[in-house]
Amino acid sequence: MCVGDIQWDDAVALLARHGLRLNHVAAGETIPGSYWGEPEAGIIANDVYVRDDTPIHSMLHESCHLIVLPPERRAQVHTDATDSVPEEDATCYLQIVLAGQLPGVGSARLMADMDAWGYTYRLGSTQAWFEQDADDARRWLVERALLPSLEAAAP
Repeated sequence: MCVGDIQWDDAVALLARHGLRLNHVAAGETIPGSYWGEPEAGIIANDVYVRDDTPIHSMLHESCHLIVLPPERRAQVHTDATDSVPEEDATCYLQIVLAGQLPGVGSARLMADMDAWGYTYRLGSTQAWFEQDADDARRWLVERALLPSLEAAAP
């Protein structure tokens, strides 16, 4: 599922709740700050860049990289947000949670798209990781007040 498949205003509102600006890049144009290259999302400080052909999982993943960072680190990001394993795990977990808040997407669809793109987890699928092996990521997010509580975040 790609950005062009959902309502733009829904995505803008979701990211704005986390202090991020979603920027639309025209078809065929280079996406600023894209780590993986087009059509994958790009990030620079508080800005997320996408085209209509950018996968939703990419938009959410890169956005969550920014969300998990403290403001002073976020301001310094250009293209590559982190090399921290706990931050990467928290990012993956949070993108699944946020997909559930994005009309027309949902967590189940996002996890299937993550698997199709090539995310890999030791239990064999994104859903198995999220449901059975992500306690550390969930705790990390709760400790930083990015999830309200372990109970609220449980799958």
